[in-house]
Amino acid sequence: MQKNDTAVVTIEDIGVNGEGIGKVDGYTLFIKDAVIGDTVEAKVMKAKKNYGYAKLLKVIDPSPARVRPACPIARQCGGCQIQEMDYEKQLWFKEEKIKNNLERIGGFDRDLIESVTEEICGMESPYRYRNKAQFPIGRNKEGHIIAGFYAGRTHHIIAQDDCMLGVQVNKEILEIIVRYMEECQVEPYDEEKHNGLVRHVLIRYGFITKEIMVCLVINGERVPNAEVLTERLGRILGMTSITLSVNKEKTNVIMGKEIKSLWGQDYITDYIGDVQYRISPLSFYQVNPVQTEVLYNLALSYAGLSGGETVWDLYCGIGTISLFLAKKAKMVYGVEIIPQAIEDARDNARRNGIENAKFFVGKAEEVLPREYEKNQVYADVIVVDPPRKGCDESLLDTMLRMQPKRIVYVSCDSATLARDLKILCEGGYEIVKVRGVDQFPHTVHVETVALLIRNAV
Repeated sequence: MQKNDTAVVTIEDIGVNGEGIGKVDGYTLFIKDAVIGDTVEAKVMKAKKNYGYAKLLKVIDPSPARVRPACPIARQCGGCQIQEMDYEKQLWFKEEKIKNNLERIGGFDRDLIESVTEEICGMESPYRYRNKAQFPIGRNKEGHIIAGFYAGRTHHIIAQDDCMLGVQVNKEILEIIVRYMEECQVEPYDEEKHNGLVRHVLIRYGFITKEIMVCLVINGERVPNAEVLTERLGRILGMTSITLSVNKEKTNVIMGKEIKSLWGQDYITDYIGDVQYRISPLSFYQVNPVQTEVLYNLALSYAGLSGGETVWDLYCGIGTISLFLAKKAKMVYGVEIIPQAIEDARDNARRNGIENAKFFVGKAEEVLPREYEKNQVYADVIVVDPPRKGCDESLLDTMLRMQPKRIVYVSCDSATLARDLKILCEGGYEIVKVRGVDQFPHTVHVETVALLIRNAV
């Protein structure tokens, strides 16, 4: 097919970025906003040799799974890729995605995959689940200051102060900030010119504590008339922390490294289960607390702890899984590359009276091999929750040499999970259980937990 060709396409799958996938005489087209089961008319916008990208012109025959999105700007916004798909179909798609990656990338037998895969954990209410939101600030075509989200694959801001995935207080907070900026003549940041002051607004919300954090990311050291802003925000019930994040770099990275306190504390607290966590502006903390508790309880269940085990928790962040595990284990060692996260982890252990958790700063692929070689450390169970790229080969090699009885692998990308499970299973482990947890409804992302047990032979 050539650019500007039109075609009628039946959508058979969803791509990694949420595009509908269909074929025309063997030629694959990726079509944004199309849903599995749709028959659509599409126009080719970019043509490669064996595949192309097309624009949805109209839905000729809508899929039984197509629904009206709850958000009026779901198509323009880059956040929710599959909000127009029925939620049950979303769950089916995500479970199939996990299975297909295990088969195609991991090379596992389909019958084995079907036998070990447990039903995906979905949400009763898949809206208003995010405890964190980051809103870019800019001006619209009319020159008005707006807060919103970037349109897919662009840095063009779509005005939206009431995302259906975020908490409702976000709207009130953003209205106050925009009004303050207009009244006090505070300029939003301009990416192209690298001028203006306010770049983003970060909002965190404690689902259990109801504590609220607001952090303005600024291209400067201070904001004018700060007392006006803090007085207005401080009236909101639950407001606990108002800070500035200084980011004067010409970069796409949102947060700066320096945090300045404007009002209240420089952190909030929240709970997952009965474990309390301190959360600072730069802390990594799972954005869906309801499903995070499901995820961590699942990891804890897979770990099969009876109280006498030594556990290593790799890529531990602020100790969220580590402290869950510590309540059931003899000793837990956590490893994380970000120093501030380890400070938070140690503080979180103190807050909860947990004394059987020790934390190391450094790369997991460096710390674990070092401790194994120098100090002959031991593990009954290793829990690993790596970034999207998965585990480093040297880390997998050390895990295999340590020969823990169980490995619990928590993954945000089932493709790299499948790749790493293949290595671990070739090294003497077998998959016992796999289960998806829908941490991010209306997006293509899914968390997966896998349990591996060392072969007896």
